[in-house]
Amino acid sequence: MHRPERIAETLREEIAQIVGYELEDPRLTMVTVTEVRVADDLRDASVYVTVEGDEQEHNTALRALRHAAPYVRKQLGFALNLRHTPALHFVRDTVEEKASRVDALLHGIEKEK
Repeated sequence: MHRPERIAETLREEIAQIVGYELEDPRLTMVTVTEVRVADDLRDASVYVTVEGDEQEHNTALRALRHAAPYVRKQLGFALNLRHTPALHFVRDTVEEKASRVDALLHGIEKEK
């Protein structure tokens, strides 16, 4: 595994811990960190999250995460021994939603046969 991939996995684990246990924001109770992608220069990290609930809950949780990003970054700096802690960009992970839609479409096609 290459260094950015190792760092991305470490960041995912740490961010999941911080979001799950340190942030006491009720808007973040149903948030799951699914993946982190780090730029080659390790200066930026895209943090992919899923949120249980409707569209409004997704938007509210993402707003709360973006607001908490400086705190999360600071906590990562304390926990990890990196020269530069990457800037965090929280992004909605839509893979599961797309997979559910494909499953529903395939199920609909199967019923038609």
